[in-house]
Amino acid sequence: MKKDAYMKKLWRKHGEVLRDPHEIFAGAFSSSGINRRSLAFTATASFSKIVERLGITLLVSREYENLLLALSFKRGKILQSFFHVPHPSGIAVDKHGSVYVATTRNPNQILEFRPTKNALERWGIPSSPARILVPSRSKHLAGAYYLHDLAFIGNKLCGNAVGINSVVEIDMNRSDSPRSIWWPKCIERNGKPLQDANYIQLNSIAAGKTLSDSFFSASGDCILSTRPGNPAYSVDGTGVIFSGKTRTRSASGLTRPHSARFHGKKLIVANSGYGEVGVIENGAFSPRIKLPGWTRGLCILKNVLFVGVSHILPRFYVYAPGVDPKKTMCGIFAISLSNWKVLGSIKFPYGNQIFAIESISSKKALGFPYVDTRDGASEQATFLTFQV
Repeated sequence: MKKDAYMKKLWRKHGEVLRDPHEIFAGAFSSSGINRRSLAFTATASFSKIVERLGITLLVSREYENLLLALSFKRGKILQSFFHVPHPSGIAVDKHGSVYVATTRNPNQILEFRPTKNALERWGIPSSPARILVPSRSKHLAGAYYLHDLAFIGNKLCGNAVGINSVVEIDMNRSDSPRSIWWPKCIERNGKPLQDANYIQLNSIAAGKTLSDSFFSASGDCILSTRPGNPAYSVDGTGVIFSGKTRTRSASGLTRPHSARFHGKKLIVANSGYGEVGVIENGAFSPRIKLPGWTRGLCILKNVLFVGVSHILPRFYVYAPGVDPKKTMCGIFAISLSNWKVLGSIKFPYGNQIFAIESISSKKALGFPYVDTRDGASEQATFLTFQV
């Protein structure tokens, strides 16, 4: 091919690519591994009724699938919508309805989504629908932070920087890197936290009004010769809950704990390595229910607990000594906190792993811009005219 013909072909391609809004954010869905089967689900009627009764939109991160889901109730059934981001983990929602999502690929990001409001008026183009969560801004962090859980402690957005064994404060209005504001004493040397490696998998926040009122889960409270991520890292019964006030363990005996959350004054946590959820009592974990999978992602609304269950990555079977990997699934169970009975469930037959579950009032947000039956014209209009 002659140079002139090649250049015309190349320039034409340049002018045609990156025209679909979803490609602007994280590339094509296919490059993120997302297809129609990724979005398949079956929900029990009782699960749908719970979502309707609570008037919520559930937000779910399926981390290894690069997939954020929103589950709301519309026209008598669950409405599922989605957005694609690189390896989403923690989710936090502020009182104004802004949603924050941590992504743990290198570099890390904090993504802010806000619900759409009145749309710009454009001749010949339909208005953007309201109450759709769209990206509004982002903050990039070094990959070594290895962000996991997010939570608001007071009015401050905080995150578990697992890679540097600390909790960091994330100020979306500042461009500098987040600073460590809390760490357990076990990784402190000369008044500062060790930050050269992930030593204890400090991975969740039970947020109180202050740091002192909060609690944090970790896979251990000792610096060992092996580290989290290595299959040889000891996990069975070594997991702990740290007190924000004392910076020492307040409970022990867990196995790969995640998603510590308050229900009133009770501290509820997922004992992931045994597929359990329970409460902390007298410095120990007391199981209340066992589910078919790696338990992670807890969301409490009134007297209902939503629990995520996941498959186990084959290289980490050793991290789940109490779970049969042949009997796991990916889904969410709604549990009554009155009697710890299952009220309903939603299952993702092609899903892999859930990290976080949070909620937002459906009066503020119905979901994300994308659904499995894609409407290109509607998507274009949403991103061409949205206002937040």
